[in-house]
Amino acid sequence: MVARDAIGVTSLYIGWGLDGSVWISSEMKGLHEDCEHFEVFPPGHLYSSKSGRFKQWYNPPWYNESVPSTPYEPLAVRRAFEDAVTKRLMSDVPFGVLLSGGLDSSLVASITARHLAGTKAAKRWGSQLHSFCVGLEGSPDVKAGKEVADYLGTVHHEFHFTVQDGIDAIEDVIYHVETYDVTTIRASTPMFLMSRKIKSLGVKMVLSGEGSDEIFGGYLYFHKAPNKQEFHQETCRKIKALHKYDCLRANKATSAFGLEARVPFLDKEFINTAMSLDPESKMIKPEEGRIEKWVLRRAFDDEERPYLPKHILYRQKEQFSDGVGYSWIDGLKAHAAENVNDKMMSNAAFIFPHNTPLTKEAYYYRMIFERFFPQNSARITVPGGATVACSTAKAVEWDASWSNNMDPSGRAAIGVHLSAYDGSKVALPLPAPHKAIDDIPMMMGQEVVIQT
Repeated sequence: MVARDAIGVTSLYIGWGLDGSVWISSEMKGLHEDCEHFEVFPPGHLYSSKSGRFKQWYNPPWYNESVPSTPYEPLAVRRAFEDAVTKRLMSDVPFGVLLSGGLDSSLVASITARHLAGTKAAKRWGSQLHSFCVGLEGSPDVKAGKEVADYLGTVHHEFHFTVQDGIDAIEDVIYHVETYDVTTIRASTPMFLMSRKIKSLGVKMVLSGEGSDEIFGGYLYFHKAPNKQEFHQETCRKIKALHKYDCLRANKATSAFGLEARVPFLDKEFINTAMSLDPESKMIKPEEGRIEKWVLRRAFDDEERPYLPKHILYRQKEQFSDGVGYSWIDGLKAHAAENVNDKMMSNAAFIFPHNTPLTKEAYYYRMIFERFFPQNSARITVPGGATVACSTAKAVEWDASWSNNMDPSGRAAIGVHLSAYDGSKVALPLPAPHKAIDDIPMMMGQEVVIQT
C-alpha cells in the first residue's frame, strides 16, 4: 500500500511499466525512463496493489465545499495555529525559519521564537532562532524581513542574488521542480538559490508559510468575491490545488539540497479550524477596515504582548516572486524574449498542442522542460491552459478586467494592490508593466491615489 499526505505537501508520482509493474517515486525523473505511463499520485489518497485502485482517505467536512457556519473566535484561531507551529518544532537537527517579512512567515517566526525562548531545546543550537530571507538588493522582502528579524531578535541571514544569478539557475530549477508553470518557476528560483545557501550553513530544516493565502483568501482577487459562498468554495479549490503549485515549489526547491521544509498552515487540525469558520468573517471589506486575511491578523493582534509590529501584521499581500524584487520578473521576460522569437510564438500551437504557451516566457520554460521530460505523461502532470492573471478563472468571473492581463504576477492586480483603506493620501504615478514599483508604500492607513 502507498499513501500520500493529506494536502500533498510532499511530491509523489505513480507509474506503470510495460510488464505490469507499479512504480512509486517522489520525483518524475525516477519514473520517466522505466514507465510506459506515470502521473501525479493524488493527495489524501492511498493505493493498494491488491485492488489496483486509489481510495481517498482524507475527506474532512470542508472538502465537499458546503458553506460552514462556525462563528469567528480570534483566540481559537490563535491557539490552533500556535499548536500547528510548535508541533513542527520537534527536531534533533539545526533548523530555522524562512522570513520574507510578510504576514505568514512573520507569524511563523514570531510563534517559533516565543516557543524556543521558553524551552531548553533552544540551547542546543544556540539561544536564538535563525531566520533566512532572499531577494534582490533593496527588494521589499529583504527590507521587511530585516525589520521583523530585528523585532523578534533572530539571527538573520540575508541572501542577495542578481537577475543573472537567477537566469543562470533556471535550467536547474526546472530539472528539480519538474514544472513549466510560469508562477511556480518565478518563485522557485529564489527559493532554490536560498536553499543551497541555507544547507551550506548546516541547517537541515526550515519552517515556511505556504497555505495561508489559500485557506484565508489572501490573494488580491478575493477582494472581488461576490458573496461568502463563492469565497469559501474558491478557498476549497485553492487548497485542493496546492500540491500543483506552492507545495510543489516549497518541497522540491528545498529538497534539491536535502533541506526539509515544514508548513504549519497546512496542519490538518489547523485547516479544520480555519475552514469551519463562517466565510463571512473572511470576506474582505475595506470599508470596515477588513483587508485580506483579516481573521488571521486579528487573531494575533495582541496589545499587551504584541506578536508583530502593527504595520507588519497588516502588511498587504505581496506575491513571493514579486517580493524578492520586481526587476526579477522583468529580467526573466527580457531573457525569454532574447531566446524566443515571434516566429516561434506563431507556431507554438503546433509545437506544443497541449497547454500551448501564450507568452515568450512560458515558451522558454516549456522548451527547457521538454528537453528534460519529453514524455506525454510528464507534460500533462503540469496544470495549465492559458496563463491568466491569477492562475484561476474565478478572478475573471468575478471581475472581467483580469482577462486583459496575461501576467500572473501580483502586479496584475495593481488596482487592488494600490487601493485605499483609509488615512493619508500618497500620490504616485501609475507604473508601466515593465517598471519596478518597489517603493510604493503598502502600509495600513495610507490611501494611494493613481496619477496617470
